[in-house]
Amino acid sequence: MNYILLSVVIAYEVILIFGLGLWLAHRRKQAEDRDGFALAGRSLPLPAVAITLALTVLGAAHILGIFEMAWFVGAVAVWFGIAHVLLLTVVCLVTGLWVRRMGVSTIPEILQNLYGIETRLLVSCVMAGNMFGILTLEAQGLGIIFSAMTDWDIKTGAMVGGFLGISYVILAGMREIGWLNVINATVMYIGLILATIFLAFRLPGGTYDTVATYYETAGEPHMTSIYGTPGLFMTFAVGITIALLFSQATNQMLLQVTMSADSDRTVRRALWIAAPVNGLFAVFAVTIGLAAKSVPEFNALGPKVAATAMLVEYLPQWLSALLLASFLAAILSTFAILALASSTLFSMDIYKTLFKPEATEREVTRVTRLLIVGLGVIAIAIASYLPPILVALSWLLAWLVPVFWLVVFGLFWKRNQPVAIATLVIAWVINSAWSFTSLPALVGLQQLPNAYITLIVTLVVLIGGNLLMEGRPAYFKSDGAAKSPQAAG
Repeated sequence: MNYILLSVVIAYEVILIFGLGLWLAHRRKQAEDRDGFALAGRSLPLPAVAITLALTVLGAAHILGIFEMAWFVGAVAVWFGIAHVLLLTVVCLVTGLWVRRMGVSTIPEILQNLYGIETRLLVSCVMAGNMFGILTLEAQGLGIIFSAMTDWDIKTGAMVGGFLGISYVILAGMREIGWLNVINATVMYIGLILATIFLAFRLPGGTYDTVATYYETAGEPHMTSIYGTPGLFMTFAVGITIALLFSQATNQMLLQVTMSADSDRTVRRALWIAAPVNGLFAVFAVTIGLAAKSVPEFNALGPKVAATAMLVEYLPQWLSALLLASFLAAILSTFAILALASSTLFSMDIYKTLFKPEATEREVTRVTRLLIVGLGVIAIAIASYLPPILVALSWLLAWLVPVFWLVVFGLFWKRNQPVAIATLVIAWVINSAWSFTSLPALVGLQQLPNAYITLIVTLVVLIGGNLLMEGRPAYFKSDGAAKSPQAAG
C-alpha cells in the first residue's frame, strides 16, 4: 500500500473540505439567509456557478466512465464530452433561465405549475430515485480511485470516499460545493495537463505514436478516430447526445445550480467557463484510457482500474497524488450535488408540500441534511455490486427524457395532466423493458439505445394525446407566467 500517496490525498481533501466548509457554515449562520443551505441564498457568483455546473456532470461517469468507454468504443468516447457541452449550452441559455423566471426550488415544482400536484409527486419520486442510481455510480467511482492508490477493495474505498462526499456538502450546502469546486477544478486541470505530458515520455517509445500503432496492429484503427465506425457513431455518439441533452437539461442536480445563481446574467455568462472546463476533460480522459489499454501490464488489469493504475505507476509520486486528489474531488463534487439535489426533492416536494407546509427554513435544512447522510450511506453500501458504468448510465439517463418534453410542451403548447402521466408511465415501462427483457431482440433493434426508444415513445404519446384531448393553455401564454415571483437578473 502506498501510504504516502494515500495520506497526501486524504489530507488534501480533509483540510479543504472541513476548513472551507466550517467557515462557510459560520458565515451562513450569521447571515440567516433564506434558501441558504440548498440554494446558497440564490446568491452564488459567476466563478462558483460556472465551475459547479462543469463539475456537477464531471464525476465518475466522466472520469472513470470515459476510461471504460475508451476501452470498448475507442476515441468516439470523446462524444460524451461533446454531448455535455451541448447540454451546458441548453442549461445556461434556456432551461436554467426558465427555472429562474418561474421562481421554483425544484424541477417537479414546475410540473405542478404546468399540470398538477400528482405529476409533481410522480416526477419527484422517480427523479430522486434516478439521481440516487447515479449517486451509487459515483460511490463506485470513489471506491475505484482509492483502490488504485491502495490494496483496498472497491467497497472499502467507497466507504472512505462516501464519508468525504457527505462532508463535501453537509456543512454549508450549495455554497460549500460551489467554492470547493472552484479550488478543485483549478488543481485538476493543472494536474491533468502535466500528467498527459509526463505519460508521453513513460509510454513505450516515448510518444503517443505507439498507442496508435497498437490499435492498427490489433486490426482496430477505428479506435483512434472520434467517429469510430458508422454503427458506433449512431448508437454511441448520437445516442449519448440524445440521452444527456433530453435527460439532464431539466434535471434537478444541474438546475439547482442555476437556481442558486445571483442573476440570470451570471447563468448566461457561466456557459463560457463551464463548457470548456467540462468538454476538454473528455479529450484528456480518452487519451489516457486508450494509452492504458495499449500497455500489456495495464491491459491485464481490465477496464475498471487500468487507467488509474497506470497513472499511479507511471507518474512521479507528487503528480499522481495531485491528479488522483483532483479526480477524487471531481467525483466528490458530483456525489455531493446528487445527494443534495435528491434530498432537496424530498424535503421540498414531499416533506414541505405534503406533511408540513408551514415548515421553517431551519426545519427543511435539518431534513435535507438527514437525507444527505441517509442516501450517502445507502449508496456506499451497494457501490461494489454495480454493473459497468456505461451500461447503468444508458438505462438511468433515459428515465428523465419524458420530463424534458413535458416541460417544453407545458410551457409552449398545451397542458393536460392525464396525458402527461400516461406519457411518463408508458415511457418508463418501455425503458425498463428495453433493458431487462428480450423486447429489443423481438423487434430486431438490439443496437438501439434506451434514449432513442424513450424519446420516440415520449413524442408519440405526448403529441398524440395533446392532439386528441383538450388541455389548458401553455404556461407562457397564461397569466401564471406574468405573475412569476422571480425577477430576471
